Amino acid sequence: MTEEILINVTPPETRVAVVENGVVQEIIIERADRSGLVGNIYKGRVCRVLPGMQAAFVDIGLARAAFLHASDICSAALNDIRTDQIHELVHEGDMLMVQVVKDPLGTKGARLTTNVSLASRYLVCMPALTNTGVSQKIEDEEERRRLREILQRHVDAHPNEGGFIGRTAAEGVGEEVLMKDMAFLAKLWHGIQQRCAQTNHIQLIHDDLPLTLRALRDLVTPEMERIRIDSRAMFEQALPFAANYIPEIQDRIEHYQGARPLFDLYGIEEEIKKALLRKVSLKSGGHLVIDQTEAMTTIDINTGAFVGHRNLEETIFKTNLEAAQAICRQLRLRNLGGIIIIDFIDMGEEEHKRQVLRALEKCLARDHAKTHITEVSSLGLVEMTRKRTRESLEHVLCEPCPCCGGRGSIKTAETTCYEIFREILREARQFDVETLLVLASQEVVDRMLDEESAHLAELEAFIGHPIRMQAEALYTQEQYDVVLI
Repeated sequence: MTEEILINVTPPETRVAVVENGVVQEIIIERADRSGLVGNIYKGRVCRVLPGMQAAFVDIGLARAAFLHASDICSAALNDIRTDQIHELVHEGDMLMVQVVKDPLGTKGARLTTNVSLASRYLVCMPALTNTGVSQKIEDEEERRRLREILQRHVDAHPNEGGFIGRTAAEGVGEEVLMKDMAFLAKLWHGIQQRCAQTNHIQLIHDDLPLTLRALRDLVTPEMERIRIDSRAMFEQALPFAANYIPEIQDRIEHYQGARPLFDLYGIEEEIKKALLRKVSLKSGGHLVIDQTEAMTTIDINTGAFVGHRNLEETIFKTNLEAAQAICRQLRLRNLGGIIIIDFIDMGEEEHKRQVLRALEKCLARDHAKTHITEVSSLGLVEMTRKRTRESLEHVLCEPCPCCGGRGSIKTAETTCYEIFREILREARQFDVETLLVLASQEVVDRMLDEESAHLAELEAFIGHPIRMQAEALYTQEQYDVVLI
């Protein structure tokens, strides 16, 4: 498998695409006026404590107060207070060092923790803990044991520097390199503590790397063939960063200078447009329908034009297998998180159900976000969760439709006409008028003067007053006004 990272940089936004075997798998977009906050460390003030929710709201200088649950409060950060009651852990007015673990999503503020973690290329440092661990994606038991021993030796020798987790990229890395990483993280944490101690105000203490450098730190894998950056300024920042922290990829970083835009060259602009559609076509002729709501995301699979060559059960099985792969790609591409309900086409054979679930799990193994899948439910649904730390692609690029308010549909012209008729009756009964003027969209006015003309004439006769119509170009199909003149 060949992998590439493509980085498109313009002053207002940076876009990163992960391409595997020529197919885009992941897109991350960060805008200058709304950059990601995950990993940032703040000194914040507790502005409200909610015992009923076992949570507190903390002012960290953002538009909305951030959310801190009692389970995200590390006792080591509060002089080892041993309790799980929020009103005993924090009080209004307290100043805390907190880290953002989830960006603000929709109407919700950022999610916080006091259990700070600092990431480098190979390790994650947890200053408040003394635990060690190794990424579950490293499967070789001998390698896991080697890494755990190296980390534990360092923790035993330097207990004040906190605990460490070996990231996936640490697999096969020598002890000397890991020791340098640990020393770097310890120095970084010491500097953060000093800055926090020197201020008594709400303040950003430490911000994470810009998106381009985070992509080099977090997304580069051993299979990565090259990283192409279309901005010379960012390319010149990436080279020394790679030389210091990821020297093995330094010669794979390229400055793209082609006349054709980088994302156009790889067809990524078209993929972004497709990722905003509800319907995703499958090669077999079937399709997915993806609906994203505030509570959850639902994915429905349909055979569509695919009729198969053997029998119905075989057709359904093959469609579901193809859909499992497509779903995993769409989850990464659209950055869908939270609760996800997948409605596979009903399968009669238990072995087919097991194979579809295994295919789903295998594809999700390459996902950077943590996922959890349940078995097929009694209703034939697969329930899963995917960790959500930043907004989905749709939420970054789109906003609710001003016509339908995000419902996905609008009232028909016929429905609006009947609402107008009822409004005219109300107005005529309440006020003494000579003429009524109806302002509405062109579609509604056309229907009133055509299909509903007989009803309009009856209404005029009933109220004893003329009704005039006027089309308004800026009105939606649901908007209207009845004016008394």
